[in-house]
Amino acid sequence: MTQGQGLRTKGWFFLAALGCTVGVAQLLVACGSGSNDKGGTIVPIQPGDPGNPDGQCAIPAAAMLEDVSSPTTVVGTGTPESCTGDAFIAAVAAGGVVTFNCGPDVATIKLGKPAKVWNDKGPRIVIDGGGKVTLSGEGVTRILYMDTCDQNQVWTSSHCDNQETPQLTVQNLTFANGNAKNESDGGGAIFASGGRLKVINSRFMNNVCADTGPDIGGGAIRAFEQYNGLPIYVVNSTFGGSDGMGNVGSNGGALSSIGVSWTVLNTVISYNHAIGNGGNPASSGTPGGGSGGGIYNDGNTMTLTLCGTLMQYNQVNAFGSAIFFVTNDHTGNIVIDSSVITNNIGGSWYPTYPQISNHDDTPITVTNSTIQ
Repeated sequence: MTQGQGLRTKGWFFLAALGCTVGVAQLLVACGSGSNDKGGTIVPIQPGDPGNPDGQCAIPAAAMLEDVSSPTTVVGTGTPESCTGDAFIAAVAAGGVVTFNCGPDVATIKLGKPAKVWNDKGPRIVIDGGGKVTLSGEGVTRILYMDTCDQNQVWTSSHCDNQETPQLTVQNLTFANGNAKNESDGGGAIFASGGRLKVINSRFMNNVCADTGPDIGGGAIRAFEQYNGLPIYVVNSTFGGSDGMGNVGSNGGALSSIGVSWTVLNTVISYNHAIGNGGNPASSGTPGGGSGGGIYNDGNTMTLTLCGTLMQYNQVNAFGSAIFFVTNDHTGNIVIDSSVITNNIGGSWYPTYPQISNHDDTPITVTNSTIQ
């Protein structure tokens, strides 16, 4: 057991591709390696509660479930057949609160293209699957996209890189079989740049982004430019589930970002893979990537907070089998409380704690946790 506080790291700018994160035994879901062009074997998704059952950390008010009692759009009319990909895409484009009526059983909505958030349809966009809906990219497409600086999605301010809205929340959902291999910016399930993103009670499995590259990542989620540097909350969620269920990418198997802070609570991140090769900048003769098996943080002025979170069996080729955290301006910090980081595989450059790559002047505070 490693407990304590302190450490500062100094290194340089690397990017990690999101690998596969795995969850608790309850999540009986499989996901493929993501090594082929279609994003791996398409797997059936079974019901189960996401998150770490041993996680007992308090949830701040800003990270609570959103109210969906008065939805803007209800996708479906009571049968699985009525819950189509086109209906979901239209609901997201309309904004507001999106819920589902796909019948009494678990339903999978298959997408042939991503659902895109329109920046003028906020301020609040909430997608709630009620614990029964899987959004599947079918191994051919990313699932959800938001970018406040994308003119095609409507510019709503002169400072699109730092605007308060849209505020996107995904809750009580499963994201599976998303594929962003042909995208230049990562994020197999979700790409979110600008505004705010929040993830609650959700599962991510068998999502993939590009296999190689020094500056691309996020097998499950890729994020940039959150409003005023406020953190992305990830609460009671699972990335992966068990061997073969994980998310895969060049860097950051589960979560990948540049200049973004994260607060990850009562969550499981396991069996994700960062499969790039050569780090960032890429070593001579390599395509680059391969860092941050579970989480990849790069950029300036950011923090990473883990509480009640389990990270295990994530794997890398380059650096940070569990976590890769490099702040170019040496201002960031890591806080780990009541968490377990163990049995993550591969990598090097561990100046402070095993399985965590960071500058040696980055403060890391660890309490009531196991890192080994």
